[in-house]
Amino acid sequence: MTASLVDEWDRASLAQHGMWVTERAGAGGRVYAMPLAVRLDGPLDVDAMLAACAAVVARHPVLAAAMTEREGLLRLLPGRTPPPARFTDLIGGAGTAETTGTIRTTETADAAEVVDAAAAELVEAEIARPFDLEAGPPARFTLARLAPERHLLLLVAHHAVFDGMSKDVVLADLAAAYGGRALAPLAVPYGEAARAEQDRVDAGLAAAAEFWRERWHDDREVLLPGLVAPSLRAAPGETVGLDAAALGSGLAAVAEGLGVTRFEALMTALHVLLHAYGNERVAVAADLSTRTEGTRDHVGPFVNELPVVSAPHGTFAGFARETREELRAVYLHREVPLARALGGISPRSALTPVSVSYRRRTGPAPAFDGLDASVDWAMFNGAVRNTLHLQVVDAPEGLSARLLFNPRAIGRAGCESVAADLVALLRGAAARPDAPLGELPLPPRVQGPAVAAPAVPDPAGKAADGETAAGAAAGTDSTAGSDDTAGPDDTAGSDDTAGSDATGSGGGPDATAEITAEVTAIWRELLGVDEIEPDDDLFDLGGHSLTITQIISRVRDRYGVELSFELFIDTPTVAGVTGEIAGSR
Repeated sequence: MTASLVDEWDRASLAQHGMWVTERAGAGGRVYAMPLAVRLDGPLDVDAMLAACAAVVARHPVLAAAMTEREGLLRLLPGRTPPPARFTDLIGGAGTAETTGTIRTTETADAAEVVDAAAAELVEAEIARPFDLEAGPPARFTLARLAPERHLLLLVAHHAVFDGMSKDVVLADLAAAYGGRALAPLAVPYGEAARAEQDRVDAGLAAAAEFWRERWHDDREVLLPGLVAPSLRAAPGETVGLDAAALGSGLAAVAEGLGVTRFEALMTALHVLLHAYGNERVAVAADLSTRTEGTRDHVGPFVNELPVVSAPHGTFAGFARETREELRAVYLHREVPLARALGGISPRSALTPVSVSYRRRTGPAPAFDGLDASVDWAMFNGAVRNTLHLQVVDAPEGLSARLLFNPRAIGRAGCESVAADLVALLRGAAARPDAPLGELPLPPRVQGPAVAAPAVPDPAGKAADGETAAGAAAGTDSTAGSDDTAGPDDTAGSDDTAGSDATGSGGGPDATAEITAEVTAIWRELLGVDEIEPDDDLFDLGGHSLTITQIISRVRDRYGVELSFELFIDTPTVAGVTGEIAGSR
């Protein structure tokens, strides 16, 4: 590990801290796996490519980092091992069969199908393989030979060290290193960049809190066609494609005609569509880049999810201009996580049931010496973080778009309707931008969930989303982002928690009262709140992921008890913490 990671600053970023807490609570997993695949045609030098992978890691040591909590803060440290870069030959002797012209023999075609199937299995296995953030590394490279002159290069990285723009950075560096060009050290070390970002967040916290106080209401309900029940938790997902050509032409026409960006045009159309479905107040979370001039060449999670809230009205053109102004107001606070600005937001994988990511790629595709490269810029990891997520990559070579959805929350037919409705709306808006919203080609209102949300039991019999089975069946979703959450410990003072610990403190009523008093004192100090009742919710009091880590650290120091992160998903109260301490003594 080079000094560029920990040079006088080894504290993890707020984005990394949030994902680490979610992982420790058992609510992350595959949803945080970010795969990047490149197909390379031509006479590839395997050793040179593997050396290029190592060079990229040397320039971006965050790809080799491990994360550990010390004194209530998350630290980045050198991982136990560097990111693996392995080579595997999937063709054996099957890929040597000759072809004549463009017609393959049946034997060759069968061999190619076998190799393609093996490649698909390899990709699936690498995406599904979990990361251990505490041990590291949070990334891995695999180079697979598919034919004598065809290879697949796969990078899978944890979102805690990677974002969409990191893909461009990594591939540009890989191409340069493969071509024999030395990779210069980063102008701004990662540690310095993280410290500067934290300073900006601290400076902007008060202004962000004031900005969001009137805008944010933690609405977890949404109306969509084919909806079963809205979800805010990570889950296995599926995809529906959009008509990329029609979507791209519609966005271009609206943007050019109204003087807005394509992203602003997309957000306008999505808000109008959700309003047409019957959502009077629309909230869509958007992934916003937090990169600066100093971090444009960095690999890392320089992104923040923030909500865009509206009540569509008037004409499409008028509302598009309002959306533009609202987005630009949000941009002023783009580095401050919403949970740090406001209380009442528990750890979760998404802020709202519907979200969007739009990435505009302006640079050229990577050029690997002597090879033709084809990149899958929006590779699906098989998971979704909420009910419905719109993913768009707008590149010089064309636009790609799809909807990621939770099939237990919304049916495929309903998702396909959303895709078609969005394209139809953009076409109509491009033709008549000054038309009142009611005169555009809008779908009919929907009537709400088709059926009650089913309970989704885990192997231990608990329901998903941190709810009891009855709560999940009623369609509630209180702590989205958790998959398997432990139930609360038995009530303090019960037979199971009574007894003595090694220090002889005991677990009776007096001991429980003492623990409650000390835990309350810890909460008061960390939250800056004088009056705290045993059943007050940590997040309603202004707590966030950093507060969880600090409470765990203080309890560990005082009682020698390691609180579970699941506790803060299931019972984030003084009473809950007291019960877990008492039950562990």
